[in-house]
Amino acid sequence: MHTDAGYELLRQFASPVVAITSRFRDRTNGMISDSAVRASISPKVPRLSVYIHKWHFSHDLIWDSGKLCIHLLHRGQMELVHQLGFVSGRTKNKLAEIPHLTGLTGLPVLRDRFAAFELRVINTMDAGYATHFLGHVEAVHQGGGGEILTAPWFRDNIPATWQEAWLANYRVAQDEIEQHSEIVDRRWTGPRGP
Repeated sequence: MHTDAGYELLRQFASPVVAITSRFRDRTNGMISDSAVRASISPKVPRLSVYIHKWHFSHDLIWDSGKLCIHLLHRGQMELVHQLGFVSGRTKNKLAEIPHLTGLTGLPVLRDRFAAFELRVINTMDAGYATHFLGHVEAVHQGGGGEILTAPWFRDNIPATWQEAWLANYRVAQDEIEQHSEIVDRRWTGPRGP
């Protein structure tokens, strides 16, 4: 992993650790992110946004469906972070062994969560290596509570047996970002259908 003093300061901007689920036609996926943020302060205009790297399988499902579900996680969900964040959904059905239900918009909603937000994509912005998805909240699901899982807490409490794989994944992501940082201004024209 590349780091320097400036980068370490930038890491303070990370959102809570969230699980993101998606569905397009008969394919589902789940992933982990720390780039989701509130995008409105009005309860009448509930919106969230998130950056999704283009090489993630979830990116394609969200791009094609125009929907995603963002789950706030609690600190007791470290194993879920491992299940969803350390392997690609292109090679494994990551939600097959994770209890979930079908939400109001047809998205997978994890049963164990602090909260979940089903979103309809209303706009995007190209970031070169990622797409910034702006979503309108269509449904909210409260969970059991606990303390929210944050990126600093995760880094301080990651099991030693995961450390090498986590650092390797982080390094690959940094390399991808450095190689694909040019903005291509790809325009989202809406979902591809059901």
